Amino acid sequence: MFDVEKVRQDFPIFKVTINGKPNTFLDTAASAQKPQCVIDRIIKTYGSEYANVHRGSYLLSEEITSAYENARQIVQKFINAKQKEDIVFTRNATEAINLTAFTWGRKFLTKIDEVIISEAEHHANLVPWQVLRDEIGFELKICRVNDDGSFDWDDFCSKLSGKTKLVAITGMSNVLGTIFPIKDIIASAHRIGAKVLIDACQYAVHQKIDVQDLDCDFLAFSGHKTYGPTGIGVLYAKYDILSAMPPYQYGGDMVNVVTYNSTTFDEPPARFEAGTPAIVQAIGMGEALQYMMNLGIDNIKAYEDDLAEYAFGKLNKIEGLKMLGTHQSRSGIYSFVIEGIHPQDLAFILDKEGLSLRVGHHCAAPLIRRMGYESVLRASLGMYNTKEDIDILCNALQKAKTFF
Repeated sequence: MFDVEKVRQDFPIFKVTINGKPNTFLDTAASAQKPQCVIDRIIKTYGSEYANVHRGSYLLSEEITSAYENARQIVQKFINAKQKEDIVFTRNATEAINLTAFTWGRKFLTKIDEVIISEAEHHANLVPWQVLRDEIGFELKICRVNDDGSFDWDDFCSKLSGKTKLVAITGMSNVLGTIFPIKDIIASAHRIGAKVLIDACQYAVHQKIDVQDLDCDFLAFSGHKTYGPTGIGVLYAKYDILSAMPPYQYGGDMVNVVTYNSTTFDEPPARFEAGTPAIVQAIGMGEALQYMMNLGIDNIKAYEDDLAEYAFGKLNKIEGLKMLGTHQSRSGIYSFVIEGIHPQDLAFILDKEGLSLRVGHHCAAPLIRRMGYESVLRASLGMYNTKEDIDILCNALQKAKTFF
């Protein structure tokens, strides 16, 4: 049973007031708040366990190496990877996608190939492919989303061809809240021999991930969105694919034999983790993912699904509010405008009421423009939000309307 009031007690940020008002945090899609167990684990690691990993022949190094690699095993369990060697630690999901583009992509894509992404991609899953396209000369195809924010399946299928080498697609839009049919996308891409990368930054927060069941070739997500620290992310890839990819960066801890004339490189995942890694951040992320698993991913999802439906209904009753993405296959992200009020002005007013929302193009500027806007306000939910938070938001929006 999911007890949201008990969960909220685990997050010390909610004891902090904002402009003298209760802290109503609705920006989890940008970065989630941290439970006390994650904060404590980070403090403990820095305070009484810290050393460098992998090669120290002393107790502190051996113990923190074990904790660091245990975090990799927690990630393996969280996404049900076949083995921990399928897990590469990165700085964030952006780096994970860039790593894929500029190692696998640079090696295996040619000018006669095609890469498919969607209109709903975050800049991190758009810009790297544009840069690589300009370098190599392959065709970058953009499949549509419908006006209600749903994935345009027919358009996607029409763009698949024998030249398609990669499909890089979000699991859940950070603007629309839409959950894309990634298992069907993966199966269709595999039938024509293409690889699939899933940007799971939002998906991992709200949906259970099983990479073996999905059969995706790559998957990326960030620690800071899954209630962990900043500066740490994950690239999952099937081991045979990782083994065929060249290193992304060069230096210590990713080499095998080094001479003045030549160097050989270690096996994955070490090959992709050059230099001193984000040791404490990885351990903190492991703590956060374990916290989610202890609560039960299915329990979190069931609670959030109910909350998301409540929020969708309440927001849509506000006169003049226009929401981007109204398809039923969605989760707790709501991008909207209110007629006659600039989103930045609206965000300023909401802040005075203790509300934290995101404003702008949300690193998905082409999608915002495709939906007819330049800037929108976004409210996004986490496991710690309540129906009272939604009521506070809706009341504040009604109040804001009286100022214009």
